[in-house]
Amino acid sequence: MPKPKKRNGRGGQYGAVQPFSDEDASIETLSHCSSFSDSTSVAEEAGGDAERVAEEEFHCKLKVYIDCTVDKSAKTRQGALDGLKTAMATKILYEFILERRMTITDSIERCLKKGKGEEQRAAASLACLLCIQLGSGIESEEVFKTLKPIFKAILSDGTASVQARQACATSLGLCTLVAEDDILDVYATMECFESLFTHSYMREDGSRPSLSPATTQLHTNALLSWALMLTICDSSHITAIIHKHLAKLPRLLESEDVNMRIAAGETIALLFELARDVDLDLDGEDWEELCAKLSALATDCNKHRTKNDKRKQRSVFRDVLKAVEQGGDFQTETIRFGTERMAIDSWLRKRTYDTFREFVGSGMNYHLQANEFIRDVFGLGPPVLIDSATLKAMKTSRLERHLYNAAAFKARTKARNKFRDKRVDVGEF
Repeated sequence: MPKPKKRNGRGGQYGAVQPFSDEDASIETLSHCSSFSDSTSVAEEAGGDAERVAEEEFHCKLKVYIDCTVDKSAKTRQGALDGLKTAMATKILYEFILERRMTITDSIERCLKKGKGEEQRAAASLACLLCIQLGSGIESEEVFKTLKPIFKAILSDGTASVQARQACATSLGLCTLVAEDDILDVYATMECFESLFTHSYMREDGSRPSLSPATTQLHTNALLSWALMLTICDSSHITAIIHKHLAKLPRLLESEDVNMRIAAGETIALLFELARDVDLDLDGEDWEELCAKLSALATDCNKHRTKNDKRKQRSVFRDVLKAVEQGGDFQTETIRFGTERMAIDSWLRKRTYDTFREFVGSGMNYHLQANEFIRDVFGLGPPVLIDSATLKAMKTSRLERHLYNAAAFKARTKARNKFRDKRVDVGEF
């Protein structure tokens, strides 16, 4: 992965906050910090300092969260992890996190080892957001070297919580993309994922393996992380992967789980796209059978499946079928953020974007604007700096938007009513 330039800035030091050690403490108490209880009056007295005061109060809250990740109460620890996740997903905190990365890493390690289920899930997700904040450099590499053995241990432990294993499967994939510095270790991680999702393959005799929905979701997460790793493999390894797995992956299309079917379809489309990039000919005797399966899924009418599942499945497999039949034709999607635009114009780009969005959520547009690492991944260049006055001038007013929408609605209604009117002569059509 490309290495963004390191910044030399350091976060400011503020007064220490006493941790909440009471086992019965509610997580709501974490939203208050007595050290800055007078921030409202300060902001009123000095309007120019309001932003600085708000930032100090926010940093104080983050310090409380960090302290509470070692609390005796599991509920408090989980709430603190979720609070840090929300903060990292919605703000750029590089300088603040840089000085505390080892403390946060130790807390994540402790929660992964000693926590249960939901707490482990929150800790695994926080590890990904920590690496996204630090970017692809020595700091995130140190974090990942500490956490990678724990991720793999939980992932391979059949007695561990399935929920924790699901989270580790997803987090290990993204952390590898961001922070792994050895391509051979990437391949080793891919083999770890293969050992999971291949258990969902249809057997040679046509029978399906008997798996619980939770285990199937674990295999789905492993498959998606494995597909993410494909985006950074070299051409020789991609060729070996295609020869090994492309003939077997269509067996996953027979799964009863809609998420597994969709993940398998998107992975097949990605492999076809990568195969064309390395000039590998995939026209073989199994090609027509694969197209028939994809076509059936794109027009699925099985009554035992819900309408929502069928709608989602048909939409995806129409695009997958085009990728297989029409030489990689991809339905381009445009992502708008601020004053910029980004095109999702390939399966490779889509898999990368979907993975980041899974962790960042509603903060994805903000990270596309301001996170140097994510901008580097998608080739967006340095962040575009626009002052608030210019940004405000570029926005249309609420009245203008209302008038435009009203006019568009009126024109659309007229056009539709013309064709709905039974008195219209058929010859006019």
